[in-house]
Amino acid sequence: MANEEKNNQGQQIQIEVPQEEMQGKYANLAVITHGPNDFFLDMILLAPNTPKARVQSRVIMTPENAKQLLYALKQNIDQYEMTFGEIQQRTPGSGNGPINFPTPKGQA
Repeated sequence: MANEEKNNQGQQIQIEVPQEEMQGKYANLAVITHGPNDFFLDMILLAPNTPKARVQSRVIMTPENAKQLLYALKQNIDQYEMTFGEIQQRTPGSGNGPINFPTPKGQA
């Protein structure tokens, strides 16, 4: 399956998703770390009552690309909420999902 998108110069680029990636990977926790030149996004599956969590995918990007991702997520969340209503955030102790588990902290 291919998708088209415009790059910074306004040119159309074709984005191809390999068949083995079409289903995606579920993650319910993200750990973000960074150094001076890179951001690391570890997408993690954290299951209840298990002592270990597994990284499903790691994405490494430049600081500029990380900031573009931030803006793209904000724009998409705004569009989602206009269509489906405000996303309710869970509070600690609500008993709904991994928010109740201790989570690793990002490091510089």
